[in-house]
Amino acid sequence: MLHQSRKVIIIGGMGNGSVIAAAIDETETAGASDWSVAGYLNDRLLPGSDLEGHPVLGGLEDIDGFLDQGYYFIYTIYRIDGQDRRLALFDQLAIPDDRLATFIHPRAYVAGNAKIGPGCVIMPNASVSPGVALGRCGLAMVNATIGHNCAIGDHAHFAAGSNLGAYLKIGRGVHIGLNATVRENLTLGDGSTLGMGAVLLNDVKSGEIWAGNPARLLRHAAQKE
Repeated sequence: MLHQSRKVIIIGGMGNGSVIAAAIDETETAGASDWSVAGYLNDRLLPGSDLEGHPVLGGLEDIDGFLDQGYYFIYTIYRIDGQDRRLALFDQLAIPDDRLATFIHPRAYVAGNAKIGPGCVIMPNASVSPGVALGRCGLAMVNATIGHNCAIGDHAHFAAGSNLGAYLKIGRGVHIGLNATVRENLTLGDGSTLGMGAVLLNDVKSGEIWAGNPARLLRHAAQKE
């Protein structure tokens, strides 16, 4: 009996969306994935447009029809400034947890007792250590490492090469930039950001953007309108 992959739609486009789609394609070709990319929902491209080999199926307003047809979804629309608006957009889509696709690449390491929320993506060579609890729709990109016993809220984004120490408390919608490093036993508030290559030694409050080595407060993120 042939294995039937489940159809997943990427909400987003070029960037995290297209990179994740490529990883799913690779694993499907190798026979190592339960998922097959059907296409994208994207408000900036016309339906029928080709985005690196997959079609744009419609805009976000069309999601109810695709829910009715049994599709699954991965959400990738994140931004440092305006993150509140992007997360409010996700909430408005009202996607049930059981229709959020969780994709763990076979070359990733995920500890047996780690808790991975619905809609999460763990990319190649990423590492999720024992005792981690990762909320809904978290993205751990290529070579990201998450230390043990971290409590991580929904919609956290760990860019490629980022390194997180142990016993962290990370809020909703936090972004850790490319090759950034976070010391153990810190708290990062909701919607906070650590810039590319930064080394964080202090707690970060909600909505703050930190950068540098050692990292310092740069500014505050834009608030929801």
